[in-house]
Amino acid sequence: MKIAQIAPLLESVPPRLYGGTERVVSYLTEELAHRGHEVTLFASGDSLTSASLVPCSPQALRLSAKSRDPVPHTLLLLEKVKRRIAQFDVLHFHADLLHLPIFRPFASRTLTTLHGRLDLPGLRAVYSEYADMPLISISNSQRLPVPRAHWLATVMHGIPASLMRYTAEPRGDYLAFLGRISPEKGPETAIAIAKAVGIRIRIAAKVDPADKNYFEYNVQPLLDHPLIEWTGEIGENRKSEFLGNARALLFPIDWPEPFGLVMIEAMACGTPVIAFRRGSVPEIIEDGVNGFVVETAAGAIEAIRRLDALDRARVRACFERRFTAARMADDYIRVYEALAPVPRLQRHHIGEERPRGQEGIRRLNA
Repeated sequence: MKIAQIAPLLESVPPRLYGGTERVVSYLTEELAHRGHEVTLFASGDSLTSASLVPCSPQALRLSAKSRDPVPHTLLLLEKVKRRIAQFDVLHFHADLLHLPIFRPFASRTLTTLHGRLDLPGLRAVYSEYADMPLISISNSQRLPVPRAHWLATVMHGIPASLMRYTAEPRGDYLAFLGRISPEKGPETAIAIAKAVGIRIRIAAKVDPADKNYFEYNVQPLLDHPLIEWTGEIGENRKSEFLGNARALLFPIDWPEPFGLVMIEAMACGTPVIAFRRGSVPEIIEDGVNGFVVETAAGAIEAIRRLDALDRARVRACFERRFTAARMADDYIRVYEALAPVPRLQRHHIGEERPRGQEGIRRLNA
């Protein structure tokens, strides 16, 4: 099958450091290419892929000193995609809204995975207007603000099974916080939890320009404490050590998290997750199996005291069963097959006949 993967341009694919969407696009692109599909990746010029790369900006915009405004570059990206549209069976977008009016005439061959929160003003009206544009959610909870959008399926993220190293016996007596410094991610709460239980916490996170003031006034003053270790932003090559040697990952979010890639990264290392019941958390964390779902900081403190009851091998097994890149690709291929009736894809990878066209879409939604 000839598939176009269209990525945002703020980060390379995969990103050098932080970047959830671009990392998922990379995992999906590589898995599809490995299976023999003809995949073309539209992304920044510093992206690395075994697929065919169409560079749409010289480098990731977040790293560029010249232009970080994504809109002009995204418009040029969409023009490049449109010029090549006849080459593809499916156009898979990962870049929000700007493509909707341009590719509406080709809606039957497009698919858009929404990676962000959908409870922001105006989005309900947008997806109501473009109700003919097929969408994928990354959790069921993500859909709640726009329930009448044209949802084809929920496809949860996955990462390569070999990406993270399983650690049966962690060497570090610490809690981990990994991600982005912002109020909704809860770094202050994570620090307070660690102090309350008297366990060291290591914080590996990036600080976006938009959150610089928050970091300097709210978080940085808390770092001068013997239990707090600030690591800063780390790349993928350091995550196995960072997450694998932690007693648990703290995920004290205060927003409707659409997915939360760091949770499955921790699980891949065998590290349980203690997460607040927000957004996708109850869909990812099986309470008492691969972590604990809690309501408050007090609940997280109590959960830390019960960590020894969890089996790290079972945590890893949950990851392998539900959150690998291979499983994610299987799910997307099912959607592609239903969306585009291409003879080469008449059979599923395990030999099961799949419904085609609109009948396939109805079956996927059933």
